[in-house]
Amino acid sequence: MTANDTHRPSDALSNLLHETRHFDPPRELAAAANLKADAYEAADRDTLGFWAEQAQRLSWAQPFTEVLDWSDAPFAKWYVGGKLNAAYNCLDRHVEQG
Repeated sequence: MTANDTHRPSDALSNLLHETRHFDPPRELAAAANLKADAYEAADRDTLGFWAEQAQRLSWAQPFTEVLDWSDAPFAKWYVGGKLNAAYNCLDRHVEQG
């Protein structure tokens, strides 16, 4: 960096906080997506309710008691108290269903 430089090194990253561009996916990709616009709208209306509903799609060995604990920001704890078996959710439950 020289004396003539007007930007500090951190400016490159802090400028990203003000990003306003929006990039839509190609129509063919959006049409084949598993998640449609209504899901985004539901998440925007009730973020915690949306994620609680999505979590119910998993098999929980022990149910969670709280969707999100943000009390120690910036460290978030999702699905507090819940326990699941990733191998069961990724494979075994699908094998059981045939």
